[in-house]
Amino acid sequence: MPRSINSVASKARRKKILKQAKGYFGRRKNVYTVAKNAVEKALSYSYRDRKTKKRNFRALWIQRINAGARENGMSYSQLMGLLKKNNIDLNRKVLADLAMNEPEVFKSIVEKVK
Repeated sequence: MPRSINSVASKARRKKILKQAKGYFGRRKNVYTVAKNAVEKALSYSYRDRKTKKRNFRALWIQRINAGARENGMSYSQLMGLLKKNNIDLNRKVLADLAMNEPEVFKSIVEKVK
């Protein structure tokens, strides 16, 4: 009996990879073997960088809070320690936004914890 090959599934699998590779440069977008490597690499980078993005944003928020705190005569670590001691539960994202866009409100928070 001849060997049965499920070409429908194979074609669908290749088509899926090539669809993911849409927009890539050169043979990465239309040669299956090259596209497969490029897509696998891209997916691993995207997984890794979803974690990295969180780290980068936290670092950015800390820099912004530190800049705002120093304008009001205090360091970042002192400010965060006093906020915790006074049971003020504002996360770094909110504090950074206040420090950047609402400096008066941020200053009032700093004055309250001093």
